[in-house]
Amino acid sequence: MNHVNRSLSNMTHTFASSTIQGSGPVYLDCNATTPIEPSVRDAVMRWMADELGNAGSRTHEYGLRAKRAVQRARQQVATIVDASADEVIFTSGATESNNLAILGLAAHGAETERRHIISTAIEHKAVLEPLEVLEARGFSITLVRPDSNGVVAADSIRSALRPDTLLVSIMHANNETGSIQPVLEISDFLEDHNAFFHVDAAQGYGKDLERLRRKRIDLISVSGHKIYGPVGVGALVARRRGFRRPPLRPLIFGGGQERGLRPGTLPVPLIVGLGIAAETALKNIIERQERCRAIRKEALAALDPLEIRVHSHPDHTLSHVINFSVAGIDSEAVMLALKDVAAVSNGSACTSQNYSPSHVLEAMGLPQEAVAGAIRVSWSHLTPDVDWRLLASRIAALR
Repeated sequence: MNHVNRSLSNMTHTFASSTIQGSGPVYLDCNATTPIEPSVRDAVMRWMADELGNAGSRTHEYGLRAKRAVQRARQQVATIVDASADEVIFTSGATESNNLAILGLAAHGAETERRHIISTAIEHKAVLEPLEVLEARGFSITLVRPDSNGVVAADSIRSALRPDTLLVSIMHANNETGSIQPVLEISDFLEDHNAFFHVDAAQGYGKDLERLRRKRIDLISVSGHKIYGPVGVGALVARRRGFRRPPLRPLIFGGGQERGLRPGTLPVPLIVGLGIAAETALKNIIERQERCRAIRKEALAALDPLEIRVHSHPDHTLSHVINFSVAGIDSEAVMLALKDVAAVSNGSACTSQNYSPSHVLEAMGLPQEAVAGAIRVSWSHLTPDVDWRLLASRIAALR
């Protein structure tokens, strides 16, 4: 092993020991970012340290090896959602994928005089803010509100459809509550409508399979660091409808990579990591779900004496997250009390640097006390055993 490999291996071993094996507070913020799967880590580091070559270089073996690695990853990412490899566009993450899906359709909407978009009030800011941009350009935006469990009614989406609806953009599962949205039902009734259907699958890709395999879903946003892969890479799956691709236009220019939709040199090590993360997620999904459900059961049993209010429905929630509040206790106090026990969150990591009340929980119509007290705990199959009773006793002591 060369010097670079040894240094990278030592750094990664230190990180894994401190975050996964349990020295210090246990990491319970996997909806923000997940620990990297060991096989993914090893592959990324090998491609960073030992492999050279630009995937666009076709005149030598280094470039050809890089190109083959990218093509393999493209197929691995596509397989999870039953898509074709050539329908995968690599990006820097789900935020860029969302922007490309939404803003990339704007020119087509203007040309065809279809300027209406339907989304929900609980979307990630990476969807809501591009929609605000289009609204400023004259598009009409309908945001459907969820019920008190954070689930949007499919009938509400259907009722909002208009002849000039260009796009329906709905998240697969909410990043704060874990609530799974009615993607199947929406895809069913969109069979009779021409609107494009985009699903932000950052939280559910590789964890909840069947919903994303519906062919009526035109666009799917994927994030590497939410499925135990590297940060800084993601994908937009752009399915053909019949023989036609979604009429996306690029947001940046220069180079023509990724069918001209996302120019720039491809980050081969990160793409390889995303591909392996996708393949591993598909291979191990049952075992991962069983582990996550077992942790959830243990957590709820320990927290039950606190009479917690869970902000989602158990039948429509991802197995690895609980968003809850305890009457009379503020979330900031809880996080401080748990500082040496567990790393938890009180909202989306993407907006938590300047904390403001959760737009998701407010859209659900929860009382302000519940919104102010909301804590999100999220784990993974890599999470070590958690002393949930200690965690619950720390919260109880705040009363």
